[in-house]
Amino acid sequence: MRITSKGQVTIPVEIREQSGLLPGTDVDFERDGKSVRIVRAKTKRKDSRGARIVAHLRGHPGDITMTTGEMMALMRGDQ
Repeated sequence: MRITSKGQVTIPVEIREQSGLLPGTDVDFERDGKSVRIVRAKTKRKDSRGARIVAHLRGHPGDITMTTGEMMALMRGDQ
């Protein structure tokens, strides 16, 4: 593995999957002598990852201006 000019490295997919390091996961670096460890950051968030995803996908009721009937007609192609 080689560090890029920007100080970046790619964590191999096997290690990411085994460690649960998904895109968007916050990590910290811990230095111990000449070694460096990547560890999951201790977040201050109260919600779980699943709760954040659901909240993001839920949207806001005020965002939708169509009625249910109009949405169904649009999905069926009844225009």
